[in-house]
Amino acid sequence: MRLLLVEDNVPLADELTAGLKAQGYAVDWLADGRDAAYQGSVEPYDLIILDLGLPGLPGLDVLAQWRSGGLSTPVLILTARGSWAERIEGLKAGADDYLTKPFHPEELHLRVQALLRRARGLANQPTLQAAGLHLDEGRQSVSQAGVDIQLTAAEFRLLRYFMLHPGQILSKGHLAEHLYDGETERDSNVLEVHVNHLRRKLGRAVIETRRGQGYLFGAGSP
Repeated sequence: MRLLLVEDNVPLADELTAGLKAQGYAVDWLADGRDAAYQGSVEPYDLIILDLGLPGLPGLDVLAQWRSGGLSTPVLILTARGSWAERIEGLKAGADDYLTKPFHPEELHLRVQALLRRARGLANQPTLQAAGLHLDEGRQSVSQAGVDIQLTAAEFRLLRYFMLHPGQILSKGHLAEHLYDGETERDSNVLEVHVNHLRRKLGRAVIETRRGQGYLFGAGSP
């Protein structure tokens, strides 16, 4: 899952970026509201974390531009403690959730997980489940028929994306756009290797190849 973090406090941004990457997310970071307004509208992010006190263009204006342009990507806004008016204005402008500074990184991670599940119509699931698999996002592992299966970081990122999009054909290009940040070289051959590793661990029927189209997750699984 590819996230955009818009935060002008560099130490905080570094801390959040490191934590989110450790959770298996690809993260792009911007500090200026004008840059965020443009990049958020042209890059395929799965979720955006947006601070409201930004240079260049205030976060509320950035959010308003995104929503008026038809951007439906979930947005989690960060606000200063006690700024209840900002929170209300942010929600009115189209934010999906908000978090008040200071906050514990684990709360941010849990809210991100919940927003990503909600965006895929899986809000009622306390954990990510699909095709007979249960994904533990904290441990970055998966269980199948009650048996825990350890995943590498790359396998975890790929499987989580598949489980959030069951029954949907995903091209290699689409997967690369959503699994890697803007600075990472995207190699479809590497993706194919990770798919084959997942098949060996979970069974070949879990991920089906559609020639000339991409991959279909969960079609041959209960």
